[in-house]
Amino acid sequence: MNSMDYESLKLFRDVAQMRSLSRAAAANGVSQSAATQQVQELERAFGIGLLDRTNRPLTVTAAGRLYATFCRDVLRRRDEFLIELEQVKQQSLGTVRVASIYSVGLSEMVEMEREFARRAPAARLAVEYLRPEKVYAAVLADEADLGLVSYPEPSREITVIPWRKEEMVLAASPQHRLAGRAKVAPEELSGVDFIGFDEELPIAREVNRFLKDHGIEVNHTLHFDNLQMIKEAVAHRAGVSIMPARIMLEEMAQGRLVAIAIDAPELYRPLGIIHRKKKRFHQVAQAFIELLCESPKPELGLIS
Repeated sequence: MNSMDYESLKLFRDVAQMRSLSRAAAANGVSQSAATQQVQELERAFGIGLLDRTNRPLTVTAAGRLYATFCRDVLRRRDEFLIELEQVKQQSLGTVRVASIYSVGLSEMVEMEREFARRAPAARLAVEYLRPEKVYAAVLADEADLGLVSYPEPSREITVIPWRKEEMVLAASPQHRLAGRAKVAPEELSGVDFIGFDEELPIAREVNRFLKDHGIEVNHTLHFDNLQMIKEAVAHRAGVSIMPARIMLEEMAQGRLVAIAIDAPELYRPLGIIHRKKKRFHQVAQAFIELLCESPKPELGLIS
């Protein structure tokens, strides 16, 4: 229904309420002849009279009363819709929807939320933690404005903003035979009990490629689909693993894990911010992107 349809509904509602074509026409900013013509067109379309013009003031027929009720209901629902739509628009403009892989770090995201709240008190940050493939799906479906992923992959529909590189280290329990070492050579990992990632994860492919490129054969004892489970398995001495040093900081501070540098400068985990190509960001979303890009970008040497 276009704006002229709503104007017609409003005109007839006012005619029925005021019981006067001239006063209703004046209230709606049209001439009396134009108002009369609109009502006549309605009567022709419906095939029944809506007004009894033989009386003064004019009266509304039974069909006219039915149509007047319809006009009031539609106009009331339209007003309610416009109010609710404006509320949704305001909420949307003030909300940044972020889909993130789990390993970005809850503690780090909490700090970002605090800083973002300080910069934009009226804004809201909605973060959902998902598996990598679901982060891409959420961004493509416009269920998330931004995605935070490791080993980001651009495509015809996805744009990548490089975020940072994270040092990958050997994670071990404090009781492991390598725990006292500051650095190990790749070949020293041959034969160790190793806890890996599920094969479909990008980080698994990169770690396996690193092992293969260096001719390292490890004894795979366990594999998981998330870093938290791998950290727990390492802490319980089920083996060692290779993971970003940044996500181990809490366990290192607790003395549950140690991070041992690996003498391989090519071993790091890239993180990226993804979004749909040609997506138009509102001001609040742009401000959050700027905050992300301002956040510390640790390169190699985090634990040294």
